[in-house]
Amino acid sequence: MSLIEPAPGSTLTAAQKRGTMVAVVLGSACVFLDTSVVNLALPRIGAELPSGLLGTLEAQSYVAYGYFVTLSALLILAGGLTDFHGRKKMFSLGLVGFAATSLLCGLAPSIEVLIVARVLQGAAGAFVVPGSLAIITAAFEGEERGRAFGIWAGASAATTILGPFVGGLLVNTVSWRAAFFINIPLLAVAYVATVRFVQESRDPDATGHFDWFGSIVIVLAVGGLAFGTIRGQQQGWSEPVVLVSLLIGVIAAIAFPFLMVRRRDPLVPPRLFRSRNFTVTNLSTLVVYGALYVSFTFQGIFLISTLGYNEQAAGVAGIPGTLLLVVFSTRFGRLAARHGPRAYMAAGPAIMALGLLWLVRMPSDSAGWVLGGGAGSLLPPSDYFVDLLPAMVVFGAGLMIMVAPLTTALMTSVPGSNAGIASAINNAISRVGSPLVTAVIFVAVASSFYASISSRVPDADVDSASFRAEVAPLNQPSGDVSPQIREAARSASTDAFHLAMLVSSGLLLLGAGVNAVGIRNPSSEGRHGGPGAERSPDDTASAAGPVHSAGEGFEPAGRSAERTGPARET
Repeated sequence: MSLIEPAPGSTLTAAQKRGTMVAVVLGSACVFLDTSVVNLALPRIGAELPSGLLGTLEAQSYVAYGYFVTLSALLILAGGLTDFHGRKKMFSLGLVGFAATSLLCGLAPSIEVLIVARVLQGAAGAFVVPGSLAIITAAFEGEERGRAFGIWAGASAATTILGPFVGGLLVNTVSWRAAFFINIPLLAVAYVATVRFVQESRDPDATGHFDWFGSIVIVLAVGGLAFGTIRGQQQGWSEPVVLVSLLIGVIAAIAFPFLMVRRRDPLVPPRLFRSRNFTVTNLSTLVVYGALYVSFTFQGIFLISTLGYNEQAAGVAGIPGTLLLVVFSTRFGRLAARHGPRAYMAAGPAIMALGLLWLVRMPSDSAGWVLGGGAGSLLPPSDYFVDLLPAMVVFGAGLMIMVAPLTTALMTSVPGSNAGIASAINNAISRVGSPLVTAVIFVAVASSFYASISSRVPDADVDSASFRAEVAPLNQPSGDVSPQIREAARSASTDAFHLAMLVSSGLLLLGAGVNAVGIRNPSSEGRHGGPGAERSPDDTASAAGPVHSAGEGFEPAGRSAERTGPARET
């Protein structure tokens, strides 16, 4: 890994150290929190911002995945810009950008404006994520650095546990817009702390050569394929916009690897993929994390809009599984470092798949949970303990087993000099999977939903635009539809949700199989050898040399095996 050099006179006072931690913890927390909170706001967004151009679930999908398209495409590039121009400077700009786009999201007068704002928000978030860990690395040394990373990880864990409940409470009691407005005061404090207390630092080896074109091609590939697939299912595959979008996506996806081979400073250095474990880990990350993010999104919409959970109840429902990840994940990181990651990387996604398969048995009349006083209840209904809790616990157990060993496999598959770029690539790929898997599952869900209604109510014109505007998958129909259609839609949404969980579990099993067959455990003498221990001599030679577009500091070298993943919200 390249050196991280603070500005001259880098000795920090206690106040500067505290201020630095406030800045990076709050900045990271807003980015990590955004996904889980917005997922809980999607049902109200779909209800309160109807569109004449987009179907309800279609628009909700764009709101969810538009953020990931730019976040994933710019993560690696942002790391390089941060190293070259200065961590403090780029982190500050990221905070301002994320606050501005959060304000734009909260004020959005239409779903179309909200989608555009989410795309811009993802771009801003890409500059916050890599800067936070790099700032900690530059500001602290020795045991203090370890404690600082512990504080950062603990705050991330607290965000993961409490964020969905707090966000759901805001959405339910204030407005869905509060899911975005809540970022602004937190980011304002983070910005002031950054300006006052964070010292500037740069990578002295950064060349200033950035692959802007590579990032644009990723946006075109992922955005084109995902938008074209979702739009095609909703509006028809012969629509010119659909055909053009899919064509652009296919051309960009095919062109990307060839561009990376030919460019002088490629966004994604192809030589890293000569490492077997690096390639396999990223392939499984694509399908596993794609299924993970999409299952979270569809679960939130289904629980709230179909079963009748309120937002804070939907947020609390998943906490038991999250606790397993937070409490025990680092233990499995140590086990993977000791015994090799393959067994854990194969078992984890397979167990996660079992959790999602449990949801396939959830009936359409499973009782909802309105958490709160008055007409609500502090305790969940009995159906929660049968239909949902076992799935959340099993899924969380699989995630607990997989996450840290995956990081171990990733960070031991490349030399230490490439640790930053390896982590940045893996983080980007984990976000790329979301829009692509969303598109696939959207087609399955929408097709199943309308076919199910047609079989239950033969007279319903399920292909008409007016019907689809009133009756959308996983969402409550508008008040004008007949009781017969409403009941059919509830049953059809349940069937469609079951199908979504089946497809997601299939992807998880695919990821488990890829890991079981493809991952190579390091030799016994190499398991504690640190980054690069897995590689064969040919891999070592091919991965040597500096990588100037790396997001250095994105994953601290030497600590990756015991973290719960490379700065990834789960």
